[in-house]
Amino acid sequence: TGNSKKKCDTVQHSAVHSMLLLHLQCSIITCLLFSQYGRTEVIDNTLNPDFVRKFILDYFFEERQNLQVVGSLGSRLEKPLIGIPGKKCGTIIVRAEELSNCRSVMLQFCGNKLDKKDFFGKSDPFLVFYRSNEDGSYTICHKTEVVKNTLDPVWQAFKIPVRALCNGDYDRSIKVEVYDWDRDGGHDFIGEFSTSYREMSRSQSQFHIYELAGLIIPRYPSCDFFFPSSCRTQINFTVAIDFTASNGNPSQPTSLHYMSPYQLNAYAMALRAVGEIIQDYDSDKMFPALGFGAKLPPDGRVSHEFALNGNPQNPYCSGIEGVMEAYYQSLKSVRLYGPTHFSPVINHVARYASAVTDGSQYFILLIISDGVITDMAQTKESIVNAASLPMSIIIVGVGPAEFDEMIELDGDEERISSQGRFAERDIVQFVPFRDYIDRRGNHILSMARLAKEVLAEIPDQLLSYMRTRGIKPGPLPPPASPPRPSPKHPTAAMFH
Repeated sequence: TGNSKKKCDTVQHSAVHSMLLLHLQCSIITCLLFSQYGRTEVIDNTLNPDFVRKFILDYFFEERQNLQVVGSLGSRLEKPLIGIPGKKCGTIIVRAEELSNCRSVMLQFCGNKLDKKDFFGKSDPFLVFYRSNEDGSYTICHKTEVVKNTLDPVWQAFKIPVRALCNGDYDRSIKVEVYDWDRDGGHDFIGEFSTSYREMSRSQSQFHIYELAGLIIPRYPSCDFFFPSSCRTQINFTVAIDFTASNGNPSQPTSLHYMSPYQLNAYAMALRAVGEIIQDYDSDKMFPALGFGAKLPPDGRVSHEFALNGNPQNPYCSGIEGVMEAYYQSLKSVRLYGPTHFSPVINHVARYASAVTDGSQYFILLIISDGVITDMAQTKESIVNAASLPMSIIIVGVGPAEFDEMIELDGDEERISSQGRFAERDIVQFVPFRDYIDRRGNHILSMARLAKEVLAEIPDQLLSYMRTRGIKPGPLPPPASPPRPSPKHPTAAMFH
């Protein structure tokens, strides 16, 4: 929906008809295609239309979508209208809000002794409903029909999704304005009142009466209740990369770590594919980036949990580009060795997750590896322990190896267990990258396919944690990050 403020100097007639066409921008490989997605109603005789019709876009966590409005401050986007050279054509204002999964409510309103606005008759009243936004503003969400020539109107009952009225927040303010309809669009304001969905739902057997400039409007409710199943949670993303010798010498083109000047290697593609989507959910975009299975300078000690940026006290990298740079620099300084241990990096993230279990933060670990896990028993135990924490693990297998052991860690078919204990929930998603590589060599398409597959289970895994802990949706928390290692922090010594 949007408010359009038009100032077109070229308009020569008094009747202005306002209409908004919404075009959906789709990014397909390197082409931009535009197609009409929706069209608002026409509002006659106004330069400041407030459109009622909404456009609902399906949102997919696992895919990259160009939803600019959602990412704007307050989910509000204001753009100048262009098209006539040298002319100011006005402004379009678009608002967006995440829709909770709510049922619908049937409402009916009637009026009693409304104010007379027509000189030769009574009034032609109609109602306009507004939902309050998180920033305190209001967005129109419904208009009733006009009831002609009466001061005691009875409007038709109407069904409306609860999410349209309050987005699942039953205490959110709902404002209702009453107008007398005029043919020229200059509708006369009669009065207004405020209510909430909770207030309207308290009793289904009595009238609810609202005073309206000394007048009253009774209301007949019929409501269904549904609690939204989403939660405002900060995502913390960690990367762990396999530096074992089975990947091959990074200086050779046959190596999975080979840095070609012409294209990304398999590790870099997997990292960028997943990371570029996940990073949009991490408030500060500072990501711990770890490596395992390498000998480190200067003494050649083997580490299964080292910081890619070389700083064990602060392994955070700025954005996915920072992680990529740290990865490339590590290839120049460490020596690929072995064996392949997963448990140290899993335990690393689990230590952070165990400190924040109130639902305000959720942790995602991406492990990229090429081969057989050599600490399988310890890895299973680590996963079983982590299953009770706000945490998910994504494992991407690169290269031609068989990944039977990694498949075993994915609990889709059978819940993983360790020493007789079963994981509380499935938190692991494994995919072999080779299954998603485009046969024509289109790496952008390959990366999109991979990201969609590995991220598809994350929302359900997050919600399963919230539900089992009885954590209900709350207001958006301020941006926060987990405790970061420092010389005084006990996690500073966990790089070894």
